[in-house]
Amino acid sequence: MENDELNVTNAPEAAAKRSAFEMTLADWERFVQEELDMPRYTADQLCQWIYKKKVFSFGAMTNLSKALRERLPELLEIRLPKLAKRQTAADGTRKYLWRLDDGEYVESVLMDHGNHYTACISSQVGCPLRCEFCATGQQGFRRNLSAGEIVSHFAAMESDVGHDINNVVFMGMGEPLLNYENVVKAVRMFLEPKMRGLSVRHVTISTSGIPEGIRRLADEGLDIYLCLSLHAPNNELRSRIMPVNERFPLGAVFSALEYWQQKTGVRLTIEYVMLKNVNDTPDCAYELATLFSNLQVYVNLIPYNPVAGTRFARPSASRIAPFMKILKELNVECEVRKEHGTDIDAACGQLRGKTVS
Repeated sequence: MENDELNVTNAPEAAAKRSAFEMTLADWERFVQEELDMPRYTADQLCQWIYKKKVFSFGAMTNLSKALRERLPELLEIRLPKLAKRQTAADGTRKYLWRLDDGEYVESVLMDHGNHYTACISSQVGCPLRCEFCATGQQGFRRNLSAGEIVSHFAAMESDVGHDINNVVFMGMGEPLLNYENVVKAVRMFLEPKMRGLSVRHVTISTSGIPEGIRRLADEGLDIYLCLSLHAPNNELRSRIMPVNERFPLGAVFSALEYWQQKTGVRLTIEYVMLKNVNDTPDCAYELATLFSNLQVYVNLIPYNPVAGTRFARPSASRIAPFMKILKELNVECEVRKEHGTDIDAACGQLRGKTVS
């Protein structure tokens, strides 16, 4: 899919001084050899300082020569987004509002699981898909994030919490597969052992169902996790609450998902936001189970998190329990997903990128 099909625009042109977070390992190697006339291992040293030691000042990189430490700031910036607001929920979840260089804002969420952290990061400013139940969709779409903006707001989260964050989910603002090149570049930077060095099993991309993007991802050889935001068991209902389904109906989406699973061998995660009296009936549960006959899936049932200005409500436990029981009886693995940060609007579907008044 070409970006202009859904009026997707890219990040503004970079400032005169390059951002270090835009650079892949290959970029670093070319830079140190061609522009600095230094040996290739200098690239490894620089990446270690930034991604392993989380040092964001060239002057503090003590195993580099004084001359190099003085030269680097003339050519590069280690540019983190500005923290506009941080909120902490009762359960320890943190929500961040980041101000980007051009004045746009994105949000991200840090979930504390006790023995590890998960970062929920954004791929776009706003979202072009306009799902009716989602706060980000109400905001509208502004632009794509660059790979460096994606990586840098993750780095800023690690700096703030003071610990490694070893799980990354692209479930924040935006549709990742409509910013395909920048998202995949960022993923490769996360996975690169000499950079952040995350495991493929600790990176997840969530999509509302962009068939071409799913097929391209299958051919990347990354074997990361993929998550489908499904939310309805048939085209009629899905099109009512997710306009993207008019362009990419379930048949095309599931054909692409089958291709992805054949190529990767990785189990697919299904996200299903439960909306009271909309998609939470027993008939919906039976119909939902029929979609997965050719796939290995795990279904996360997500009770709707209220969003101001929408017509939807959260179903009661008495409606969720029989829905889940039907799925399990039909051999569909599922659970009700644990919520994080609902008291600060940090849960699924609640991110808006609000500015600070």
